[in-house]
Amino acid sequence: MTTEELSITLGMAKQTVNRWIREKGWKTERINGVKGGRARWVYVDARVREHIKSLPSMRLQQSVYQLEETPPSYARPVVPALSPQISDVLAKMTKPEQDHLERLLLREGINGFLRRLGIADEQA
Repeated sequence: MTTEELSITLGMAKQTVNRWIREKGWKTERINGVKGGRARWVYVDARVREHIKSLPSMRLQQSVYQLEETPPSYARPVVPALSPQISDVLAKMTKPEQDHLERLLLREGINGFLRRLGIADEQA
């Protein structure tokens, strides 16, 4: 994040963020092409997050601010063995049959649907 983005997120002055960078030794990188050469990227690492969490203004907040992106999961989702068969059956249904099934599911939910098929879990 830039120092300006971080200051806006925290509701602090840019000068305060710049002071923390100097005092805490946070890792930054210069942004080329900005007049004055003072624009910097701040790496939001564990030290920065811990400092932000310790701020009184952040401890009093109801919501949690997330200052970094959650790493994406590249694992393939587990597909139940029955999924291709269900998809095949739905694809072979006529449009009126699909509409009727949709209304049934909206009206009765999955438990009602399973009860009608006679395969409902009795404990549910």
